[in-house]
Amino acid sequence: MPKIKSRQQMSESFFLGALLAAVGGFLDAYTYLLRGHVFANAQTGNIVLLSLHLAQLQFAEAFYYLIPILAFALGVVIAELIRRAFRSHPKIHWRQITIGAELLLLLVVAFLPCGRLDMAVNVVISLLCAMQTESFRKVNGNAFATTMCTGNLRSATELLFRYRVTKDKADRDRSLQYYGVLLFFIGGAAAGTLLSRRFGAKAVLFCCIALAAAFTAMFFREGLPALGKPRAKDA
Repeated sequence: MPKIKSRQQMSESFFLGALLAAVGGFLDAYTYLLRGHVFANAQTGNIVLLSLHLAQLQFAEAFYYLIPILAFALGVVIAELIRRAFRSHPKIHWRQITIGAELLLLLVVAFLPCGRLDMAVNVVISLLCAMQTESFRKVNGNAFATTMCTGNLRSATELLFRYRVTKDKADRDRSLQYYGVLLFFIGGAAAGTLLSRRFGAKAVLFCCIALAAAFTAMFFREGLPALGKPRAKDA
């Protein structure tokens, strides 16, 4: 009996996940190269550096890394408030508001010069990355992260190993999706490196283009057909 083809939410499509992963990689390279060697996406590196400076009683330096960590936590709260307020809105998806906010704030960031305003920029980008991480957590029904790599790499490798053992093509396909998102993250980081060196602070305007594409795509409530998967209720 053939598998039933269903339509998936655009917000969980591979297209949108890959696009946002490229933005995530770009922003990580951008903040590290131009905004004071801070990782704005995933906070593990900042937490380690915070602990390192605290251990050496370098409180001013520790505070520098504490700020983006707190901003990230605030971004999660803001994303949840947006979800609660707009989850049932008939004309716009609540995740579009997250993307729209990210786009508008990055437009502002593009025109803030590097140097004395780097702390403010890192706060804004950490907050935005947290909102993106909290809002977009699935691709084709599988848990993904679009602003960090460790969990995706673990899942991809586990599924690939499982496929080698069981020969289940579903595991293979899921593994390839995880590796695909990782490749887009790497591509975004590479683009962020090259464009940051070429255009400086204004390099984030390229992220705005990608986010505008993501925002527009979400007006299409459904993405490409998903084999054998029922359409999930919009969350």
